[in-house]
Amino acid sequence: MRARTIKLDEYLKERKSLVDAALEQYLPPAGEAPARVHEAMRYSTLDGGKRIRPILTLAACETVGGSVEIAMPTACAIELIHSFSLVHDDLPCMDNDDFRRGRPTAHRAFGEAMALLAGDALFALAFRLISLTPVEAPANVVLDVIRLIASAAGTRGMVGGQVMDLLAQGRAVELSEVEQIHRLKTGALLEASAVAGGMLGGGTEAQVGALSAYGRNVGLAFQIADDILDLRGDAAKLGKPVGSDLKLAKATYPSVIGIERSVELAARAVSDAIDAISGFDERAEPLRLVARFSVERET
Repeated sequence: MRARTIKLDEYLKERKSLVDAALEQYLPPAGEAPARVHEAMRYSTLDGGKRIRPILTLAACETVGGSVEIAMPTACAIELIHSFSLVHDDLPCMDNDDFRRGRPTAHRAFGEAMALLAGDALFALAFRLISLTPVEAPANVVLDVIRLIASAAGTRGMVGGQVMDLLAQGRAVELSEVEQIHRLKTGALLEASAVAGGMLGGGTEAQVGALSAYGRNVGLAFQIADDILDLRGDAAKLGKPVGSDLKLAKATYPSVIGIERSVELAARAVSDAIDAISGFDERAEPLRLVARFSVERET
């Protein structure tokens, strides 16, 4: 079957618009009490992010024959978890960043205590959203999605990777340790995004397995690209200063294997991601485009 002609920029813009509209509805109104924390939640989420994770969830769901409507609550839940992680990562006790996406970080705009609470509230709201999955999705599948995302966000995923990242700062590390850090810190939630979409869309075990391999490799490519952008990206486009990883002596791919080998590794991960979904038809074309975008982006 011939692949559809899809323009990536238009696709990402259209999908981002859908996700943003849903997030606008799901987040508490800024004026609702306690207003200050709701303002901080909206500030930290409705701030122009790329929405790659929810877009992957929607695209994976459609790839196996599901609908946007059935996957949207979970897609937005994953974005809230991502936003929560960024709010907490930026805190003085972690990366101590002053800017994100071209404006002050949450703790700079609202204070450390309110930023901390906003992150907590985003995490709690995420799981409420999954419970809003349309009844067309079997209850056991929704429970499996909850387990999947909780695992990807916790000590066996994102939080665990962040712990390892903190413990690795300022010391020499091997490539295997860098891979483990980023497989958990960044890759786990990206992989879960694709897998959750496949599950909610009614994908077979083999299809979900293929989406898992796809998401795992996209997560690797995405993280390597982030590491490279921190060294040679455009601060104006990134919306934050470059070189923060170097300043904190973080364990990154370029710091261990150099930029040239990092670029090669990222390209291989993209190729592996696309190979993983070779059995899908034209409906998987957006996933193929997003895989390529993961290393071609400038932000």
